[in-house]
Amino acid sequence: MPTQGYEAELHAERGYVAGLYTRLDAERAHVKGQYSAALRGRDGSAMEREDQVRALGKMVQRLDVADNGLCFGRLDTVSGEHSYIGRIGLYDEKNEFEPLLLDWRAPAARAFYVATALTPENMRRRRQFHTRGRQVVDFTDEVLGRPAEGERGDAALLAAVNAPRGAGMRDIVATIQAEQDEIIRLDHPGVLVIEGGPGTGKTVVALHRVAYLLYTQRARMERQGVLVVGPNPAFLHHIAHVLPSLGETNVVFTTAGELVPGLRVTAEDTPRAARLKGSLKILDVLAAAVADRQRLPEDPVPIELADVTVRIDAETAGWAREEARASGRPHNEARAVFEEIITWALTERAIARIGKGWLTRSDREAWEQLREDLIEELASHAMFTATLDELWPTLTPETILAQLYSSPERLRAAGADDALARANGDAWTVSDVPLLDELVDLLGPDKPADQSAKREREAEAEYAAGVLDVMVSREDMMDDEDHLFAQDLLYAEDLADRFLERDTRELAERAAADRDWTYRHVVVDEAQELSEMDWRVLMRRCPSKSFTVVGDLAQRRSAAGATSWDTMMAPYVPGRWAYRSLTVNYRTPAEIMSVAAALLAEFAPGVHPPESVRACGVQPWSRQVAEDELSTAIEEFVRDEAGREGTSIVIGPPNVPGTVPASETKGLEFDAVLVVNPEQILADGPRGAAELYVALTRATQRLGVLHQGPLPRALTGLTEAGTPARAGNPR
Repeated sequence: MPTQGYEAELHAERGYVAGLYTRLDAERAHVKGQYSAALRGRDGSAMEREDQVRALGKMVQRLDVADNGLCFGRLDTVSGEHSYIGRIGLYDEKNEFEPLLLDWRAPAARAFYVATALTPENMRRRRQFHTRGRQVVDFTDEVLGRPAEGERGDAALLAAVNAPRGAGMRDIVATIQAEQDEIIRLDHPGVLVIEGGPGTGKTVVALHRVAYLLYTQRARMERQGVLVVGPNPAFLHHIAHVLPSLGETNVVFTTAGELVPGLRVTAEDTPRAARLKGSLKILDVLAAAVADRQRLPEDPVPIELADVTVRIDAETAGWAREEARASGRPHNEARAVFEEIITWALTERAIARIGKGWLTRSDREAWEQLREDLIEELASHAMFTATLDELWPTLTPETILAQLYSSPERLRAAGADDALARANGDAWTVSDVPLLDELVDLLGPDKPADQSAKREREAEAEYAAGVLDVMVSREDMMDDEDHLFAQDLLYAEDLADRFLERDTRELAERAAADRDWTYRHVVVDEAQELSEMDWRVLMRRCPSKSFTVVGDLAQRRSAAGATSWDTMMAPYVPGRWAYRSLTVNYRTPAEIMSVAAALLAEFAPGVHPPESVRACGVQPWSRQVAEDELSTAIEEFVRDEAGREGTSIVIGPPNVPGTVPASETKGLEFDAVLVVNPEQILADGPRGAAELYVALTRATQRLGVLHQGPLPRALTGLTEAGTPARAGNPR
């Protein structure tokens, strides 16, 4: 039963937190007032007003987000002083230097996460609040400086890791642990690689590191934004709420199959093809494929002009090709050099023949006039244009790659392996995306497409200007003095800026649509799956080379993925990347992790599994079923778990209905997991072993395994069960 002292303290804490919400509401009302005034303001240029509106809008967003779990803790020093920790910083209205609430990212709040019984950081007590809405319903105290025998973590942490999982990943702002906090606040400007086994929290640590960097470097980070790359759309959906819950929105979430705007690719290549496409050696193939399209005529091509016929022969075309390549321009831009040389050679020949006997170079005016006439004639000459298109065609990445894959002759000419051949050349795979991106630079812009886009933008501006004219013309028909007319909000020059120069979309939307956008920071999750070519794309997206990279080499399934971090980092940041590891498993209970560790010892004997922070008291089980019993057993698991709080999933090979492949669950977690036919998953060699390891480590509470063939030797630690009533609790 709570003591009288506890009740008094709880009452006091409720009063203090209520006061914080009053201060939050006042701050939010003030900022919203500024936001509304900025919307109607006319001071400064259109660009300045728009920047002000955006900045104030983001302040409103951060204040709105902070409403949920505003204050989650208190820290008491040995001298009796105390400070409150929360999602944002709040200050006394009359004294802005007097903090009422410390932002969790502030240096003064660090002790809340790193103080332990052995190293109390001059702190006496850490108090963590349990809230419902805006009210403190309970609190948990941890007295520092007095170590408890065998204790790992505190009550708040254990409550968080034992809680049922919801639809998405939760932030850990209230329960960040010391080893996680060290990484989150690490002052390293370049590439930081964070490796950790399943359940070590590497993903959520990376996201909180982004929130910390946005807090400490907001001016620089917000201008360019952050890119987060994950393994699949389900994973991105799972983590999408974390950064917004911390008040950060200038973030683009994508997969490796979406790194080129306009593409959304999920199909995978065979391991051999993926390995070939993922290697940097493919760069030579791409360059050769482009060079192969810069052709010479087998026979001279006659160009019949009004007064003379001239020919494009191999010698002339060869000279033009050499000059175009020497220009260093991308293929499509270098066509202008190729065309210029061909045009000069043909006009020189034509002038010599047309002017034979009457025209000399000393008659410069007549000579130049004839040249201009010939150039104009060639520019509109169908055969001349068709020949240029044949010898030096304007290409798109999609066209050249599709034609390469579908032509054995072109593959041989480019020095490519036959494993890249396929009949349907434009059926893109994830491994094709970095190749298409590379070809953007090799080819350069498609001029006709660029001009079409420009004409479209100009047409939109003209239409919008017409709409404004109509709105203004109708204002004299209105007599409402308080009505905001079009002319109150828009000026003609503002409209032109908005449509022709100023992009009004949010940063994340603009960045996601712009292949040439460069980010201030990039987060790569499940980074062990990325190929050398994937890294080339990402390094291009972030010239400052500011990365947070998280992964686990033991979970690699891609044939083109990383076998060591140095292999991937050395070409871009040799000797300039930092490595940190996470060793504590906050997701997987010890009972389940012991089964997964036995599998890990077989296929990756040099890798140490993370140590689980807890046990759940429920033993994982296995059950052998006949083929005609399998679907019934799966349905029973699904039905029983539907009656429990939390989430569940069935993981299995592609040929088993009602299951999800392990590759689609990477980075996700569920209260209960049923793994089906592990023997089939393992049959895929090292890739299959990694996938089974992933499948076994998704569960936070209960794990069951159904198998038709003999149970793999590595899983013999499972408890053999009869018909399971519930996963983890067999009959």
